[in-house]
Amino acid sequence: MSAEDTSPKRAWQRMLSGRRLDLLDPQADDIEIEDIAHGLARVARWNGQTVGDHAFSVAQHSLVVTDIVRTIEPRFGARELCAALLHDAPEYVIGDLISPFKAAIGFDYKAFEQKLLAAIHDRFGLGRMDAYVVSVIKRADTMAAYYEATTLAGFAPEEAERFFGRPDLPDVIDRELRGLTPHSTTDAQTRFLGEFKALCSL
Repeated sequence: MSAEDTSPKRAWQRMLSGRRLDLLDPQADDIEIEDIAHGLARVARWNGQTVGDHAFSVAQHSLVVTDIVRTIEPRFGARELCAALLHDAPEYVIGDLISPFKAAIGFDYKAFEQKLLAAIHDRFGLGRMDAYVVSVIKRADTMAAYYEATTLAGFAPEEAERFFGRPDLPDVIDRELRGLTPHSTTDAQTRFLGEFKALCSL
């Protein structure tokens, strides 16, 4: 009978940049924006259950949320908008779990996600966001979900309103968001990187 294997289990993810990110103990030095952009452009929102020739990616969702934050809180500067762009950045390695499944998994998943987000914030010099900034980003995230649900994911407006509320946005951005179409992987990745370079060179 063989001895029990007591060697430590692998908990790192190898990135295309060559970095190895320890998922249980993420370090800022092992995080690269190119890896984040690459991953988020290939992670589908709504488990891929959206209309269009392409999946609606987390990278594109992040751009939508950033635009909404600009609209609802015009006093925010580059630091806060960078935080909005990166609000779902941990999903580049852990994927996008739909909210009902996150709730079923419980707090341990959320703590894991927050630990990785903190390392990402450290990597790009953002530090900890105060409660108001977090609340505005969350509000924008929920607004984005309403438009994605009704435009791309097959929800009736009344059903989406029950889950996400009805956004109150200026007509210009409301019309734009009602016309959401999924970008290609390459386009989403390129746009995400461009927004990062514009906002996050703090």
